[in-house]
Amino acid sequence: MAAPTLTRTPKSSQKPQKAGTNEPSRRRRRLRDHLAAYAFLGAGVLCFALFSWYPIVRGLLLGFQEVTFSQPATWVGWENYRRLFDDPLFLTAWTNTGYFTLLALVFGFAAPFVTAVVLNEFRHARSYLRMTVYLPVMLPPIVTMLLWRWFYDPGPGLFNSVLEVFHLPAQQWLESDNLAMVSLVLVSTWANMGTTTLIYLAALGSVPGEVYEAAELDGASIRQRLRHVTIPHMRFILMITLLLQVIGTMQVFVEPYVLTGGGPNDATVTVLLLLYRYAFVYNDFGMASAMSTVLFIVLGLFAAVYLRLTRSKG
Repeated sequence: MAAPTLTRTPKSSQKPQKAGTNEPSRRRRRLRDHLAAYAFLGAGVLCFALFSWYPIVRGLLLGFQEVTFSQPATWVGWENYRRLFDDPLFLTAWTNTGYFTLLALVFGFAAPFVTAVVLNEFRHARSYLRMTVYLPVMLPPIVTMLLWRWFYDPGPGLFNSVLEVFHLPAQQWLESDNLAMVSLVLVSTWANMGTTTLIYLAALGSVPGEVYEAAELDGASIRQRLRHVTIPHMRFILMITLLLQVIGTMQVFVEPYVLTGGGPNDATVTVLLLLYRYAFVYNDFGMASAMSTVLFIVLGLFAAVYLRLTRSKG
């Protein structure tokens, strides 16, 4: 019997590649990915710089210059701020804006919360009611203002027609020093409460149902459940919406501009309306920029509080 012969398999002519052979290609791909990411990031930063940061810096500089855009700007230092604080309308505008903000908190802060609590109790047609509440937000602001101007019309307006049915005297809603600001707040509340109401409805949906069931078993009334269950669970949301509403109402412009023009007797002149007058009526863009800087600082303080609260919550 012949002995088996051992055959030797020839070795491959190709040598195994070393682990670091593909390292240059990996580096090129990594560099290409990083360059693409930096390109997208740079485009975003450039957009912010051109359309956000540059106007802010430019506005701060204009506050120290005399600018009419018909002649070269001249540096005047703090003169614009001195003239601004000497203007009696400056204090009037801030007083009216503060009064508007206070009234907006009384009406505009409570109304969305109460509306959300009531809508949350409905078991049927909830989606339809939400759409109905949010409908005023979808209307263009100028349409809303013209609609309410007809409501406030001292002659055939809706509100005076209702008062006439109950044999009550007609009111000069937008021509009265006492009623003009309240009338503007009602318009603003009706036009903007839809968004806040939906936020409250979402927050109410996050409250555990077991807590409400336990409160009902203990015999708690609706008022007691609202006080001891709903409000404690929504305290953070209420605080955030309060700060956002203060920031928003302090920038009120459309309502007094369209409905009253700042009257009667400057009773509805707000900060932004006075800023508009400085820029486009008096053609004094330096004063307008100085006032916008003051408003920017005031709103920045509220924004800092807002960021502090949200950061602590996170």
